[in-house]
Amino acid sequence: MAVDYAVIVVYLAGMLAMGWWGMRRAKSKSEFLVAGRRLGPVMYSGTMAAIVLGGASTIGGVGLGYQYGLSGAWMVFTIGLGLLALSVFFSARIARLKVYTVSEMLDLRYGGRAGVISGVVMWAYTLMLAVTSTIAYATIFDVLFDMNRTLAIVLGGSIVVAYSTLGGMWSITLTDMVQFVVKTVGVLLLLLPIAVVKAGGFSEMKAKLPTEYFDPLGIGGETIFTYVLIYTFGMLIGQDIWQRVFTARGDRTAKWGGTVAGTYCLVYAVAGAVIGTAAKVMYPKLPSADTAFATIVKDELPVGVRGLVLAAALAAVMSTSSGALIACATVANNDIWSRLRGAVKRDAEDHDEVKGNRVFILVMGIAVIGTAIALNNVVEALTVAYNLLVAGLLVPILGGLLWKRGTVHGALASVVVGGVAVIGLMASYGILANEPVYYGLLLSLAAYVIVSLATPATDAAVLAAWRERLAGRVAEPVSEPVPVPQ
Repeated sequence: MAVDYAVIVVYLAGMLAMGWWGMRRAKSKSEFLVAGRRLGPVMYSGTMAAIVLGGASTIGGVGLGYQYGLSGAWMVFTIGLGLLALSVFFSARIARLKVYTVSEMLDLRYGGRAGVISGVVMWAYTLMLAVTSTIAYATIFDVLFDMNRTLAIVLGGSIVVAYSTLGGMWSITLTDMVQFVVKTVGVLLLLLPIAVVKAGGFSEMKAKLPTEYFDPLGIGGETIFTYVLIYTFGMLIGQDIWQRVFTARGDRTAKWGGTVAGTYCLVYAVAGAVIGTAAKVMYPKLPSADTAFATIVKDELPVGVRGLVLAAALAAVMSTSSGALIACATVANNDIWSRLRGAVKRDAEDHDEVKGNRVFILVMGIAVIGTAIALNNVVEALTVAYNLLVAGLLVPILGGLLWKRGTVHGALASVVVGGVAVIGLMASYGILANEPVYYGLLLSLAAYVIVSLATPATDAAVLAAWRERLAGRVAEPVSEPVPVPQ
């Protein structure tokens, strides 16, 4: 395993080096939080694909393939569909807003007063997303080094916190590009063909497995619908995803770069399911489907290649973890802390804004590591995060983009009713039940429409300013110098 260890160590050292490079480049708030809004199509596509395809998409996607066959692709497939929908229908308008958070968009659309409440919901979602990604380090480092769970979480989490704190979005963008390449080579170009060959080819796989393993809908219609509701719609409104849209150089980059990333996700989804199906042929009685990825990598891949594929899994986890961490810190600082203390200073020195955001990333990173150590059930934590996000924020965000009659009172009612309802329903039906997000979303929609129609329409001046922002005719509303490109 010495060669495999060397590959992993070089990879981790490279992540820290890129963090140091990013620190030298991130001299302004825009540079630190959204990479100066200057990413071109190649970097935008790579980083967007990297953040949405995390440990759940890689390790979990293979596990679903092991359990359900080709239909196990649906979870990651719906993530790709959500990214495609975001890119084609909404990303250009989102990029033109020139904001930093989803809550800022809600304030612009509804005339203020929606930021803190929506920020709390978004913060809870991004925190749990970062936590679940951090927990995944334990699985990977256990395979690599037979490491204690707590130590693995601290080691992996500390590396992500370090390079994210140092360079912000520039560091994360560069590391995500490396992670995108590593995942592509490790999973698509190496593990996929090797797994199929080791399983005897598709003909042998079909001969040894039940026919339902090759049924595209074998996982069940209700499960597919729930994936669409949670993951497809979740891609449309998550701060971690929007913050990447904000990094795009322009409308076309956001639209077409995101479309390429979404298409890549669809391919990745099928690849994970095929790898899992091949693992089922080779190891029909694994104690847990989630161990399928680690087992096939450890037992079937040659030295060196094994290290690269494990680095690919580590890359998947790190990209999602770092993206969720900076999103969590951005929301905590800009949408909650600054508003609660009433000290949003547009004339503050730009260097101080960078320093403040660095502090929040460090604090949130420590909180994420501590929560990950204390938490055991990753699936439940992720379900709570997405249920809160979809039931609490989907309606007011899409309503604000699509329905001009929506009001701030309707938006607030939608967030509160949807959030409270989904929490109560999870307590009643169970965290992993489908009903909470179904009913929570319907109640959120009803509250939004009824309260909006029952309250005065949004002020015409607010809507006019909103339309100007959507059209891209308003400059970024911050006082910060534009760095000279290097």
